[in-house]
Amino acid sequence: MATPQRIAFLGTGLMGKPMAARLLQAGHEVIVWNRTISKAEELLPLGALVAASPMDAVRYRGQPVDFVITMLEAGHIVEQVMLAALPAIAAGSIFIDMSSTRQSEALAFHTLLSNQGIGFVDAPVSGGVLGAEAGTLAVMAGARAGDYAKVETILNIFGRPIRVGEPGSGQLAKLCNQLIVGGTLSIIAEALLLAQAGGADPAAVRTALRGGFAESRILEVHGQRMLDRNFLPGGQVKSQAKDMENVLIAAAEAGMRLPVAELVTQAYRDLLSVAPKADQSAALLGLEQLNPGIRLGSAPDTLPQ
Repeated sequence: MATPQRIAFLGTGLMGKPMAARLLQAGHEVIVWNRTISKAEELLPLGALVAASPMDAVRYRGQPVDFVITMLEAGHIVEQVMLAALPAIAAGSIFIDMSSTRQSEALAFHTLLSNQGIGFVDAPVSGGVLGAEAGTLAVMAGARAGDYAKVETILNIFGRPIRVGEPGSGQLAKLCNQLIVGGTLSIIAEALLLAQAGGADPAAVRTALRGGFAESRILEVHGQRMLDRNFLPGGQVKSQAKDMENVLIAAAEAGMRLPVAELVTQAYRDLLSVAPKADQSAALLGLEQLNPGIRLGSAPDTLPQ
């Protein structure tokens, strides 16, 4: 086992909790903080130390940490937490932001931390809660080569890390991922609802498609969620909507238009008023609203409170 490290983990929500749990199970000393303190306290049975504030977490009981990891809702929240913790972060440590933010935000974080002698890695993930629990996340890391070498062992605990370029590149890779995810979810919803409307068995159609060129992890997992009408979140509509908006921002900054991304983004904007906390597979619900009287299957909807 790798040498145990002292790690501050800031943000123990839907994804952060199982990720922090994996660090604890790997034998690391983990100080957790969450804005809702009860969510951080859920990790106490695994041996976590709970901090009262971000600053307290990064220098718990006067001792600095080796790594700071954030898993938060959006870039502006990462910035707030980073600024709150910054006076207590030790020079020479490395800050790993695993949230999904804009590339421009990641570059600004890198500049801010570098000026304080602190390394920065943007390492957003894909794979949802199940991947976080199993340690099978895809981890897309933007980092200087030397910083990445220092954090790779830590990132391996979460899944399969790949350095995709310099700081900021991780967020760009995640946006590429979310563009594919958002588009594929929308297309799968359309395919299954078309099968239903045309008189075929949509569950059998999904089975027939699997193994062919249309096969994907999204068809496997989210196609079944749509058939079951199980919209309890792995990821959330509001997160997918935010990521799609950031895709369009990145495209504009690169001088591009992405017409399919624009359509998918609008679909998720519309879905925000329907089921913001539901799983992204609730793309089906938005499609059904556009097609009154056509509904996939007969199961009741399972939605978060």
